[in-house]
Amino acid sequence: MTPDPGFGIYIHWPFCKSKCPYCDFNSHVRERIEHDRWRAALLRELDHYADATSGRRVTSVFFGGGTPSLMEPATVGAVLERIAARWPIGSDRGGDDLEVSLEANPTSVEADKFRAFRAAGVNRLSMGIQALDDTALKFLGRQHNAAEATGAIELAAKTFDRFSFDLIYARPGQSVAAWEAELTRALDYAVGHLSVYQLTIEEGTAFFPLHARGDLVLPDEDLAGDLYEATQSLLDRAGLPAYEISNHARPGEESRHNLTYWRYGDYVGVGPGAHGRLTLDGEKFATRAHRAPEIWLERVERDGHGAATPEPVAREARGSELLMMGLRLREGVSRARLAEETGRGLDALVDAGALDRLVKGGFLEVDEAAIRATHEGRQRLNAVLAALLA
Repeated sequence: MTPDPGFGIYIHWPFCKSKCPYCDFNSHVRERIEHDRWRAALLRELDHYADATSGRRVTSVFFGGGTPSLMEPATVGAVLERIAARWPIGSDRGGDDLEVSLEANPTSVEADKFRAFRAAGVNRLSMGIQALDDTALKFLGRQHNAAEATGAIELAAKTFDRFSFDLIYARPGQSVAAWEAELTRALDYAVGHLSVYQLTIEEGTAFFPLHARGDLVLPDEDLAGDLYEATQSLLDRAGLPAYEISNHARPGEESRHNLTYWRYGDYVGVGPGAHGRLTLDGEKFATRAHRAPEIWLERVERDGHGAATPEPVAREARGSELLMMGLRLREGVSRARLAEETGRGLDALVDAGALDRLVKGGFLEVDEAAIRATHEGRQRLNAVLAALLA
């Protein structure tokens, strides 16, 4: 049975207290934010998308950024009230099962707001911990220390039924033994979900010129592979297997909102730089909003939204996007889902010779129901996809 990808709403809050040197997200530092004005703009753009998707049942809401825990809880509450007023919410089985996630940083001031966010309707917290080592946190440009991080996790556990946190590995000078010790400590706090990302250097970040000059040296390919394998092994033994390349969860604790992305479901993107995918009258459209916060705000106040003209996604491109997203998942991509999105079979969408070689090489598995990346395939997914979709 093909899983229902759901229908999500993503809310982008673009502001941070400071810009982390590894971050290439659409985040900005501002000394002053007009919260009432921003609240009104988010609600107005929500109305714009509600008009276009009337009747769709919302299964998840995700407040991302930036640092959404810098939002006023009243803004979160107003957004959720508007969503409930404009769309049916939760699954079609009935019951109050809408997943509402909010990203937070574990500084003491923001942690004090956790209870207010819970009262506003947030039922899942995702925290940007990134490391449990003070030296590493300083290197990563984080504003908290390890004690504040663990304190915030403990408060989250008392406040929310579901929570997760992020860690970054493959940092300069990091050994497998040191990472295993840090990850083992994290497992004292990780209850249902843990996201573990390998440090990458992206153009436009503060780390990029340092790396280009050779002043910042990451673990080589062999060590990075060993760190990845150590991560998978340790978390598997702890009962948090990877359901996606970088995301681990106990069964039933997976992020429903992110599963909507990876299963290539539809989602609305609201806020500066937010992207979306919407199926309207049988055609898939890519939506995107202007990245600059002030320009987005002015356009919403003038036009009711800050989005560019939606772009149709051709059926072949839909197949490629579905494979690029879905092969990140352990469950893989349903062949029925591919046919639904593209009107074509797997053989018509990929290079047959490459598919055969990848299967024989142990990187992909294909049966009548689905195509899946193996453990080895997920570790090398960029190369697998490049060969498969060439």
